[in-house]
Amino acid sequence: MKARLYKLFTWCMVLCLTLPGYALAAGGGKVDNIVIVADTRKFTGWEAWWTNLYNESHLYFALLTMALIPIIGVLFGVLADLLMGLIGIDLKSRELAEH
Repeated sequence: MKARLYKLFTWCMVLCLTLPGYALAAGGGKVDNIVIVADTRKFTGWEAWWTNLYNESHLYFALLTMALIPIIGVLFGVLADLLMGLIGIDLKSRELAEH
C-alpha cells in the first residue's frame, strides 16, 4: 500500500511540474520569457548604479536589498531616538503604567 501511495504521489508531482509548461503554451507556438528591466535613461549617480544592478543581476540586487533594509532600519531608529531625546522625550527611563 505504501509503495502505491508513493508512486501516486510521484506521478502527481511530475504532473504538477510539467503541466504548467503546456498551459503556458496553450496559445500555440513558442513561449517567450518575460524580460524585466528598469529604464535607466533618466538616472545619474547612485540611482543609475542601483537600476543597473537591478537590470544586470536580480540576485545581487535582492541580496544587497536584504542587507541594506536592516541597516537602514537601525539608522532610522537611532536617529529617531536622538531626535526624541532632543525634544525632551526620554524613552529609556519611563515607568510602565501597567504595573
